[in-house]
Amino acid sequence: MKDTFEREITYLRISLTDQCNLRCVYCMPPEGVKKRTRLLSLEEIWEIAREAVGLGIKKIRLTGGEPLVRRGMVSLCRELRRLPGLEELTLTTNALLLPRMAAELKGAGVDRVNVSLDTLDAEKYGRITRGGRLEEALAGIRAAREAGLTPLKLNCVLIGGFNDGEIPALASLAQEEPVEVRFIELMPMGEPPGFGPEAYLSCQAVLERLPGLERLPEDGGIAERYRQPGAAGTVGLIRPLSRCFCAQCNRIRLTADGRL
Repeated sequence: MKDTFEREITYLRISLTDQCNLRCVYCMPPEGVKKRTRLLSLEEIWEIAREAVGLGIKKIRLTGGEPLVRRGMVSLCRELRRLPGLEELTLTTNALLLPRMAAELKGAGVDRVNVSLDTLDAEKYGRITRGGRLEEALAGIRAAREAGLTPLKLNCVLIGGFNDGEIPALASLAQEEPVEVRFIELMPMGEPPGFGPEAYLSCQAVLERLPGLERLPEDGGIAERYRQPGAAGTVGLIRPLSRCFCAQCNRIRLTADGRL
């Protein structure tokens, strides 16, 4: 399947819900988002996914909001995994529900997960998520690793004045474990409380703070990949603002209410 720019589309991201059990300040208002009057049913999602895979989609990622809060999503994963031609089924999560769901997700056919983790400071984590507990997120990461939802990718949104001092600490998570710590530039999504223009931080800051990083060959994804000497894992840079990667885009998105 090709788009009008002759890009080969092989990757479908499906939002199961716009609801979340956290209220991250760059993502949601304090009261959360208003519930939509109608979301796609799980049966409709499966039908769309089936047609997409028939047209050449090889990878599906389930997102939200927080996909794990959608009732019935494990059963959906099981049905998606059975689609002939689907090569990879993944999801992006804040990890809070993984301690009780990781093994079930693996059994349903989920290959791996990406986990959002913007800080290793418990107080900052509570502040950025408006009440989340860092220890629960870390427990979810451990559960994912134990269940085999690997290789893990940890997504960290770079925010100037908030977590820029933690770049070496966050990158060190990939030193002993075969995970990829991915630093992502903050996208302009309205006016996040407490974050002015100074909050934007280019991924160049990561290269400056970690001068020993060695560039790795491209793997077809949107992240530039690096490795620290002797590290088991990798560091990824995702630069939607400072280095546009639209020409390499291979994905389409399906929103929870059925928009492509």
